[in-house]
Formats: sequence, C-alpha cells, structure tokens
Amino acid sequence: MPNRLDEIRQEIALASRMLAQENVLDAFGHVSMRHPTDPGRYFLSRSRSPQLIEPSDILEYTLDSEPVKPPSLPMFAERVIHGCIYEARPDVMAVCHHHAAAVLPFCVAGVPIEPVFHLGAATGETTPFWDQQEEFGDTNLLVRTPEEGRSHARALGNHSALLLNRHGATVVGADIRELVSRCIFMCQNAVYQLQAHMLGKVDKLTPGEVKLASTLNALPNVTGRTWEYWTMRLAEAGRLPPKTKSPTKASRTPAKKTKRAKKRK
Repeated sequence: MPNRLDEIRQEIALASRMLAQENVLDAFGHVSMRHPTDPGRYFLSRSRSPQLIEPSDILEYTLDSEPVKPPSLPMFAERVIHGCIYEARPDVMAVCHHHAAAVLPFCVAGVPIEPVFHLGAATGETTPFWDQQEEFGDTNLLVRTPEEGRSHARALGNHSALLLNRHGATVVGADIRELVSRCIFMCQNAVYQLQAHMLGKVDKLTPGEVKLASTLNALPNVTGRTWEYWTMRLAEAGRLPPKTKSPTKASRTPAKKTKRAKKRK
C-alpha cells in the first residue's frame, strides 16, 4: 500500500516539526510510527534535527531496529527505544523520545509529573521513572543497546509516558495524533505543576478525574482539533515539511516528452 506509506512518512515529518515548533523537541529527539500492516516494522527518520525532517528522510526498520534497506546517511543511535517498545507493546502505534525543557527539571529532581489540569490527564495518573545507572552503571546516558532498550520498555510497562532520570522522556500513543497531543499536554502540565508548587500548593486531579479526562482527551475529534491547530501554527511559521512526491507521476513525465519528441522528428 504505497499511498499509505507515503502518508506515514509525511505524518512523521509533520509531527517532528510540529513538536519542535511547540518546544517539545529541539536539535535532538525523534518520532516514529509502526507499519500499518506489518506490526514487525516501524518508520523513523535518519539522524537529523526534528525541525528539518522531510518525508524522504524516513527509513523503515525491523523491531530489532535494523534498517530494511541500509541507508547512506547516519541513523539515530537511540532507535532501540522505538523497536523495543513496539516489540513489548502491541497497542502502541507511535513513539516520541524527547528532552523538553519543561520536563527536564522533573527528570533531574526525580519528582513525578502528576496531572494538575484536565488536558494533563493525557499521560495517565502516574508516570514512572527509569534510571539507567541502576542497571548499567555509568553510561553516556544514551539508550543504544538492545539490553538498555528492553530495560527501558519494561520500565514503561503499560503506561503512556516514562521519565528518564537526568535525561528526558519517552511518550507513546495509539496513533500519531494522540502521541503529539500527549507530548505537548505533558509539557504544559509540567509547567503548571512547577508554577503551582512555587505558589505553595499543588492540587492534582483525582484518579476518577484522570480516568474521565484522559478518555475525553483521546477522542478523535479532540486529537484532530489539536492536530489542525498545531499544523496551522507550523504553517504560519513557514515550517511545514515538503509534500511527498509521487513516483508514479514523476515517471510519466519523461515518457510524455519522449513521445512528443518522436512526433517532431
């Protein structure tokens, strides 16, 4: 299904730029999507800053995070984050790993991010931590080996997001739009939680409120509305990714020119 795969590459490029525009991603971080018909594969960009990613940068990987076709350009070192999550979580269709400034203070202090407003419920009642040092000792903090990737996926468990001590966060979604919403709302929640703490009191949502609000936040009309809004903001900034070119149309053009040339002769 080549048309759908082209759409997926376009969506990953758009989501990457969208999350960069909304200060979730910076020069680092990455977004992936599972293959729509082959659950044993996923799509992820080559190693490139999210704000610059184009559909042509998107590569296809197996769940052991090896490329289906070896690329000529560098790949993300932390791609095992994605492959190991897709392997452990059949329900996950999209993954983002980021180091958002709003979230990093919680990763450094080891303080949980807790839902404090209705959209903040998008990440669920609790967000667990994963400390790489506890299992692997001193590292460069990148998640690069299969063992690290599987440990990271186990810490995520059935949660929607995971905080990495002194590193960043990983967020998952049932589709790309839910993922983008969850990433952005998680960062907004972190800002509000920290500001409320500075005022002296954090009044978090009850478990019942989290359950009801998170269900509402995942509805297609909600994620579709936010996707449209953030796409508009990206367009106004002049940073939309280029459209995927259709190889079928491109291949027809030279053929037409050839026929015309023969008629002239």
